[in-house]
Amino acid sequence: MGNTVWEKLNKTELKKLHTFNEDYRVFLSNSKTERTFVTNSVAFAEAQGFKPVDTAKNLKAGDRYYAVNKGKNVILFVMGKKPLTEGMNILGAHIDSPRMDLKQKPIYEKDGLVLMDTHYYGGIKKYQWVARAMALVGVVCKKDGTTVEINIGDKLGDPVVGVSDLLIHLAAQQLQKPAATVVEGEKLDLLVGSIPKKGIEKDPVKAYLLDLLKEQYDIEEDDFLSAEIEVVPAGEARDYGLDRSMILGYGHDDKVCAYTSLRAIAEIDKPERTSVCILVDKEEIGSVGATGAHSDFFEHVVTKLLDKQGGATLVNLHEAMENSAMLSSDVSVAYDPNYPEVYEPKNAAYFGKGICFNKYTGSRGKSGSNDASAEFMAQIRKCMDDNNVMFQTCELGKIDVGGGGTIAYILANKNMNVIDAGICVQNMHAPFETVSKADVYEAYRAYVAFLKDMK
Repeated sequence: MGNTVWEKLNKTELKKLHTFNEDYRVFLSNSKTERTFVTNSVAFAEAQGFKPVDTAKNLKAGDRYYAVNKGKNVILFVMGKKPLTEGMNILGAHIDSPRMDLKQKPIYEKDGLVLMDTHYYGGIKKYQWVARAMALVGVVCKKDGTTVEINIGDKLGDPVVGVSDLLIHLAAQQLQKPAATVVEGEKLDLLVGSIPKKGIEKDPVKAYLLDLLKEQYDIEEDDFLSAEIEVVPAGEARDYGLDRSMILGYGHDDKVCAYTSLRAIAEIDKPERTSVCILVDKEEIGSVGATGAHSDFFEHVVTKLLDKQGGATLVNLHEAMENSAMLSSDVSVAYDPNYPEVYEPKNAAYFGKGICFNKYTGSRGKSGSNDASAEFMAQIRKCMDDNNVMFQTCELGKIDVGGGGTIAYILANKNMNVIDAGICVQNMHAPFETVSKADVYEAYRAYVAFLKDMK
């Protein structure tokens, strides 16, 4: 076996790898927000025979169900031969990504230009989000109960918007600032228009834009009070590298693990233990809220299914949780030869070497980490080796350089075995991130193996 996934694959397997990654590239391009990811996931799931969980009756092995929570969180189940109380094999990923959101009162005119105020979401280097084409994607919910879907900037021929930057010729003072403040959060305002409405003295450019929004979308300025519109990089994900070995795109963190998990559960037929795929929102801001991993939604749905199996007591629920095993499918950091000083090479992840297992994440002294047990790690190794899946183990950079967390500890709090398992990424949290196609495909194979064979 070669040292990389590329070297171990034959021609037939390489063709499967590229086909799988093209499917992912297209899905990613069309699923930039958590709402669009859920919509496209449900469409895919229904095409694969999944039905709403509320239609479940007499549960039997191989039955496929899904449940959607508030349009931003989806869970899929393939029922196993064993009862739920004997545990589930769970894949969990998040579908939100760093971005900018429009504020509730975003539109204003200044000096003959109309702009929209934003509030950044998640951990970003703010200077990376200026002077580039951005799209507006989201929903506007009106008082009459109707919802208007917004997607401006991604379709061919669409206009785009963006945040301006200071020209290099006048940036002497700006360039003396630390990187964290060279662009400030309150300066991440979008330039969206410059045509004035004739005959209007006060804010004529804003008036022209509001007329345009009314004409094209039938929305008023006050409707932004009940809107969720995300500002995301415009354009498709692209093949990256002259050899097309990588994908450059927005939102690999963590849609790359979400997509591979979604595809994996669709491959499961009649497993011994029930297979589950949990796709959640809000991880980038602490997994909070009704659609984040801290929500009780997952337990509520499991309780419904336990009820269909004849036992929905609190004891039954606790047994189902503590007998389960989970891969917290979140990305890790890929070694970058431009910045070797932040990595410990023996424990770094490298492009092309397969899925990454992070026994622990966190920062400094493992703060905020789920530190998986040695026994569970041994089980994972056996599962991967038995299925000829290439994997690597890694940390998130040098000990005192930084760190990060995932949803792993949240499900581990239910007393189940959990380990972080995902795809390594360069440029994490930038508008465009990079992954290896080899790792994407191998992660998918790893997730299938885990769902099928984990005892």
